[in-house]
Amino acid sequence: MSTITVHPVESKKLAGTPQNAAVNTGSHFDSRIPTHQQLLYGFGDFGNGFMFDLGQAYLTKFWIDVVGIGPSTVAAIFSLTKIWDAFMDPIAGSIIDGRKSGPRGKFRPVMMISAVLLGTMTVVTFYMPSGLNMSQKVIYAFAAYMIWGLIYSFTNAPYGSLASVMSRNPQDRSLMATARQVGSVGAQFICGVAFVPLMLVMSGGKANDHGYLITTAIFAAIGVAMFAICYFGTKENVTVHRDPNAKVLDFKTYAKVVFTNGPLGAIVLMTLFTISAMNTNNAMMIFYAQYNLHNVGLTPILNFFNMGCAIIGVFMIPTLVKHFGQRKVLVTSFAIGVSANLINFLLPDNVITFTVFVSIGYAALAIPNGITWNMVSNAIDYGEWNTGMRREAITYAAFNFSRKLAQSLAAIISAGVLAATGYVAGHADASALQGIRSVMTLYPAVALLCAGLIIFFLYRLTDERFKEVAIDLDNGCWKNGKIGETNALKK
Repeated sequence: MSTITVHPVESKKLAGTPQNAAVNTGSHFDSRIPTHQQLLYGFGDFGNGFMFDLGQAYLTKFWIDVVGIGPSTVAAIFSLTKIWDAFMDPIAGSIIDGRKSGPRGKFRPVMMISAVLLGTMTVVTFYMPSGLNMSQKVIYAFAAYMIWGLIYSFTNAPYGSLASVMSRNPQDRSLMATARQVGSVGAQFICGVAFVPLMLVMSGGKANDHGYLITTAIFAAIGVAMFAICYFGTKENVTVHRDPNAKVLDFKTYAKVVFTNGPLGAIVLMTLFTISAMNTNNAMMIFYAQYNLHNVGLTPILNFFNMGCAIIGVFMIPTLVKHFGQRKVLVTSFAIGVSANLINFLLPDNVITFTVFVSIGYAALAIPNGITWNMVSNAIDYGEWNTGMRREAITYAAFNFSRKLAQSLAAIISAGVLAATGYVAGHADASALQGIRSVMTLYPAVALLCAGLIIFFLYRLTDERFKEVAIDLDNGCWKNGKIGETNALKK
């Protein structure tokens, strides 16, 4: 994605309140949806985590130590696939936006079909055909991960867009965001605690390709089943006022919807740092346990405390946001995360102190990641109010691309530092040990500091401003008039 213009929300009186329309007291902003829909929405990210988190936590290890691909080549595979994603994400978003709503809604069917394909491709990425030379292995790994990324777009874009049409009520969205993050961290917890022991059992005690493949297939099947629960347990409840004359895809429309959305821009920039910090943590945990703490068997134990504290933090999101507001909670969480990671970097390697501070840092990271989902739904609504064009999937695809870019950044940093410090499969000298420690602790500290500064200075869509935006949209208005009656693209 090219440069995103980030700007504060306009301070002028919103167009639809009151000169363009009377305030609709029975609006979607005020209406609540059933609690079971809020909770079952979170099962989508629970399922997603069983496929997404495997790749972020263990694919680097699989490709380097089991398949034998060099760390620098692994970093190149992760980064080059994101160039492909840069073109595919907006196309996927446009295709989804152009789909007509059917009996099961606009987004849910695409999400479910793509989830099945994503589960299949997750298994494919952890499989390496026998008899291939190194060049063929690299080509296979690159192609498999490239296809995985494309299908991930068609899974995650409709899933993320779904929240914006389930409810516009802030409490509903906060609870859905919490449910989603609980699902995400819950999947990380299970993957972090159970994957390595199960893989070793399936491998006969020593990690091999057979153990990775069977364990991945089990986790992917669970992931698809969780998406099915989300699919059958949710509905698209919000009546959306769409412009019937709006174009499906051209660059001018894309630029108007995405690059003028200030709140989205701030979220995208923040996400580059939060998700890359999270992924470096997940990817390097097994390396840190094996080499710095001299026991790879500590990995599930470390993840138990790490992810367990994160789950506790996520459950606190609704209460924290209610009493202090999104922005204060975000900035405070980032400050705590920076401090915890810096302390871990400065202290010598020790199981107890490392576990304490990495758990604090990860919980402080999980809270902003949970709040992000609510912010994205609000940014979708703001984009419609700002342009007169509602493009849920394109907007979410732009956000999702930032997550993919963050994943690539994490892979480049993780595998790149391993390569630069001379790490070879099964051996880490003093230089490699320091590199692993730096990626595990120092990089997250720097990344969370950057994320905190972005939110503090650039994000301006307050709860009060969003309420005004939501009322306008409920009355079929954007900032310059009625949706569909004014040529939004020329404004």
